[in-house]
Amino acid sequence: MRILVVEDHVRLADSVARVLRREGMAVDVAYDGSAALERTIDTDYDVVVLDRDLPGVHGDEVCRRLMQQPVRTRVLMLTAAGTIADRVDGLTLGADDYLPKPFAYPELVARIRALGRRNQPAVPPVLSHGDLTLDPAKRVASRAGTQLPLNPKELAVLEYLLAAQGRVVSAEELLERVWDSATDPFTTTVKATMNRLRSKLGEPPVIETVPRAGYRI
Repeated sequence: MRILVVEDHVRLADSVARVLRREGMAVDVAYDGSAALERTIDTDYDVVVLDRDLPGVHGDEVCRRLMQQPVRTRVLMLTAAGTIADRVDGLTLGADDYLPKPFAYPELVARIRALGRRNQPAVPPVLSHGDLTLDPAKRVASRAGTQLPLNPKELAVLEYLLAAQGRVVSAEELLERVWDSATDPFTTTVKATMNRLRSKLGEPPVIETVPRAGYRI
């Protein structure tokens, strides 16, 4: 999933981003409402984790503008105020979920994953192809019953290809959905990651290269 974290407390924002990246998500960070709106113009995010109490452009206004965009982005609103009235206000603005601070990271991750699934076609809780299986929740992949030593990015690429269910996925699409905005669009990182992933998956080959189109399982 492609995630935008909008939080003016830099240490908290960076901490959330690190946790989500370890979960295989592509994460961008904005430290104020104006920067968040600029990013959403250029990128279609699956989920925006939005602090409500932002300086400058308030989180409420960011949420309103997100609801006006043609691409439906799910919004998880964060705030230090956790009363029922606050939650109702946030949901009324168009937020899809509401999480008061302080929060536990496992719950944050679970809520983001739940929101992300709403924007995707229904897929099984465990993805599989032949003797290859991947459990997105546990972040574990195995082949022929043996766990594979995949890093978070390799897991994310494999998950995306399995979820595509045979559709050809271009390198550009992988770069957009699995990597964040800090990645050079002209980099060879997709090819390098694919080579490592293929090596770890072993024989017979699982990932097919479709000339001038991309990859598929």
